[in-house]
Amino acid sequence: MVELNQLSNSKIERILDKALNSKEITKIEGLELLKCSGNDFLALQLVANYLCSLKKENIVTFVINRNINFTNICTSSCKFCSFNVSKNHKEAYLLSLEEIKEKILEAKDKNCTEVCIQGGLNPKVDFQFYLDILKVVKSTAPEIHAHAFSPQEIFYMTQLNGLTLEDTLKELKKAGLDSIPGTAAEILNDEIRKIICPKKITTEQWIEIISTAHKLEIPTTSTIMYGHIESLEDRMIHLEIIRNIQKETSGITEFVLLPYVKENPMLSKIRQYPLKPTYGMDDLKLFCVARIFLNNNIDNIQCSWVKLGPRFAQISLNYGVNDFSGTLLEENISRSAGAHYGEYLKPEEIINIIKSAGKRPAQRDTVYNIIKYY
Repeated sequence: MVELNQLSNSKIERILDKALNSKEITKIEGLELLKCSGNDFLALQLVANYLCSLKKENIVTFVINRNINFTNICTSSCKFCSFNVSKNHKEAYLLSLEEIKEKILEAKDKNCTEVCIQGGLNPKVDFQFYLDILKVVKSTAPEIHAHAFSPQEIFYMTQLNGLTLEDTLKELKKAGLDSIPGTAAEILNDEIRKIICPKKITTEQWIEIISTAHKLEIPTTSTIMYGHIESLEDRMIHLEIIRNIQKETSGITEFVLLPYVKENPMLSKIRQYPLKPTYGMDDLKLFCVARIFLNNNIDNIQCSWVKLGPRFAQISLNYGVNDFSGTLLEENISRSAGAHYGEYLKPEEIINIIKSAGKRPAQRDTVYNIIKYY
């Protein structure tokens, strides 16, 4: 490996040296890395890629899965979202249990090991419907992992059923819930959340839902949506919250980086809060810092090929990222926001993308057990 002092200044060198020696870097040190450029950036990339390769043995994973967005009717009205509509909108929909079953059968036919199920906060839906969705998954394809319902949806369920959070999660688990997507996190800073998603759960509520799930042995992912109105400091606060949860519970399977898609959402049109979009190197620096900052606690860092595009997602595989996400089969939320890339990548295409990045592809299940190496 190239000596760091040949590339980076002394401050960046000291931070990266800590990381190379498996020492935890601080939030302030992470911020310094996010601000770096030039040779410091090259050194950052070398360290992030080295740590990733050391931990994952140059293997990049993916999952064969499909999304099921069962309704686009939502009362939350988040300013970054273009997927949700009112109940009277001409494009409003709510899938029936039979339609959901058909999608699960399609997933089974495509050899999916996971269905990821999320939807809007639809006032027509009761708690039993959520339980029935899970029961349909397990009765139709019991071998498929039910990765379902964001923390926001779970909080909504507690308002519908009058149960405690813990009892709600127990009922969901009993019905067939296997894991929870750690979405609805956006940026875990309540001042930002008041602007971009004022009706959504608070940072404290998000932490409580995720932590309670882990207590009940329900694993979750974790996410960040970045590149809108947040600052670099906000990103590091978010990363520290994720790391602290994992230190406490060890229930997070992966950290997913989700760049804001700016084309269609209302948030992009609010002059009072101008966007701070990312441009290539900003994304790559955040991938690297996520790897370095979380490396001792969360093994898996995932890119979003839907938001980045397959070409740029491939580049991220040499910047600390070790997971290429999934085949998806159906993708509605990013597309509605203006994402330009497809709804589905065949496993064969993902395998080729990973191989041409100089990595070894492997199919995984939702909780990162390896199913097959290529």
